[in-house]
Amino acid sequence: MIGALTLAVGLTALALAAWCGIAFSRDQSTKDWHFIGMAVVSVLAVAQLVVGVVQLAGGDKPEQGTAIFLAYLIGSAAAVPAAGFMSLAERTRWGSATVAAGGVILAVLEVRLYDIWGG
Repeated sequence: MIGALTLAVGLTALALAAWCGIAFSRDQSTKDWHFIGMAVVSVLAVAQLVVGVVQLAGGDKPEQGTAIFLAYLIGSAAAVPAAGFMSLAERTRWGSATVAAGGVILAVLEVRLYDIWGG
């Protein structure tokens, strides 16, 4: 795995979580600019998915097993989009809370991915 990409995904996910957490505290639902932020974080997570698959195809192996690594990799790419879709169903402040939780979950998944790879 590329450590800088893992760090970038984790930090942007935490920034998204903080941003949506502020919206939650102000009793605001997710707005269009939140979805732009979700798109940026999602693109980074998908880039990491592609890098991870390419490295696996190239013969590199994670220390703790390929299956668990792939599961975390796919889950990290799906965390923020899933939270975004859930926030569309809940157009209150709780939609913002859902996206904030998705950002925190993604950041935790990134730490775990780093550990699984052997960081």
